Amino acid sequence: MPSRSDPVLRHLVEGVGGPLGHHSAPGSTPPDWFTVERVLIVVTVCAAVLAVVVKNPCRVAGWSSPDYFYRACYSDWTELFRSRGLGEGTLPFITEGALFEYPVLLGLLASATAVLVDVMAGGAPLEEKTLLYFDVNAVLLTAVWILTVLATLRLSGRRPWDAMIVASAPVIIVSGTINWDLWAVLLATSGMLAFARRHPVLAGVLWGLGAAVKLYPVLLLGAVLVLAVRSGRYRPFLGALAGTTAAWLAVNVPFLLRDPEAWTYFLTFSETRDAGFSSGWYVYNALARQAGAPILSSGTVNVAAAVLFALSCAGIAVLALRSHRRPRLAQLALLIVGAFILCNKVYSPQYALWLIPLIALAVPRWRVVLGWQLVELLHWGAVWLYLGGQVSGGPPEHNLGLGTYSWAVLAHILATAWVMLLVVRDILEPGQDPVRQDSLDDPQGGPFDRSPDRRVGRTLLRARSRRRRGAVSAEPAAAELDVSGVSGVSGVSGGSGGGRRAGPPDRKG
Repeated sequence: MPSRSDPVLRHLVEGVGGPLGHHSAPGSTPPDWFTVERVLIVVTVCAAVLAVVVKNPCRVAGWSSPDYFYRACYSDWTELFRSRGLGEGTLPFITEGALFEYPVLLGLLASATAVLVDVMAGGAPLEEKTLLYFDVNAVLLTAVWILTVLATLRLSGRRPWDAMIVASAPVIIVSGTINWDLWAVLLATSGMLAFARRHPVLAGVLWGLGAAVKLYPVLLLGAVLVLAVRSGRYRPFLGALAGTTAAWLAVNVPFLLRDPEAWTYFLTFSETRDAGFSSGWYVYNALARQAGAPILSSGTVNVAAAVLFALSCAGIAVLALRSHRRPRLAQLALLIVGAFILCNKVYSPQYALWLIPLIALAVPRWRVVLGWQLVELLHWGAVWLYLGGQVSGGPPEHNLGLGTYSWAVLAHILATAWVMLLVVRDILEPGQDPVRQDSLDDPQGGPFDRSPDRRVGRTLLRARSRRRRGAVSAEPAAAELDVSGVSGVSGVSGGSGGGRRAGPPDRKG
């Protein structure tokens, strides 16, 4: 129960009756109407209403630059609807020659909602259709948000209230209606749920569809690969990889063959664009340009970001393979996705949505959740004020300058790194992990949950040491044991021992 296990919630719930008493018996008393699922759905709907209220200044006065920056109600939905011709019938990946700087499935989603608006609005003026386009996407977003919460609930095992982190997330309230990222979050989380229920192929299919919306769901395969190596079970990874590949190809190949220029535009746009706002690369270039120092070209940033991400993944793999106990899937997923966000040359406020279900599953501590989201909210406000000044060209005293904005970006980077470091600590010290304190192994691990555990580096070193000494073990050497008591058994090395004469070497070995 959250009010018992989390000291922050123990104080926050005083206004709604205080923490749960020690003599109560959760699970044995019928909850009547207020089941966990229904409470989470109600909270999610209320949060979705707040998300629309945040954008209401633009819903009333319209979306125009730079006002939507100063009002903090900017949305890619309305901007793309007007600037990419969605309001005039130009549909990405359907209208031949239409260029769209996003993956295929996101373009089809944008097209489908545009068609729905056209059916509903008919010959209404563009401004009315723009408002309707936002509202339709906001309603769909509410459904996606609810499904994401329910998927997180079912992933959390004996900690269902951890899904409240997703249902009430302030970051989703302010950034969920910027773009379609929450659709990718739903597919990534649903894929994790399928994997937890031991359906790796279905998980891969959902991750492949998610990668066709935003790239990041495919990164979850890296976590599965590391756990496969750690446990010695490779079939779940191969199944997930096959499902991801098949789903991604099924979505992308038809459009690649039909209109190669439109399909490759997303790749060329991503490769040639400069470092995006709020990334560390942008801040460096902006400060260097202000100081008259050399700046990094787009190609240099591409290479540097790729190298840093590769090194980060290598470090995460070493940590996972050498830790005393096998990490949980959500922990590795959070580290990989977090590293991608920090190393990438583009960062937008809605990218924080990628991390919220992973944080709820990997490090469900409300002190951490609220602290990280507070910093993200400060960054969210800073980026709009900075962009407003860049677009309007107004006097510096009326806008947020580069110095303050750079501090906000640095705070966002440090806050995300802080969350990742806490996860690393929980991996190195499993007793600190709040999930494993509830006598769980890996609720999201599926085939890896309570599977044989081996520390790859130590096993290899021991095998080499035995071969070097040429010693014979009188007993089978057991591989590293996990805390669940499940162990693997290694083979017996050949040689002499026990007073017997050594025979000829086994040629079959």
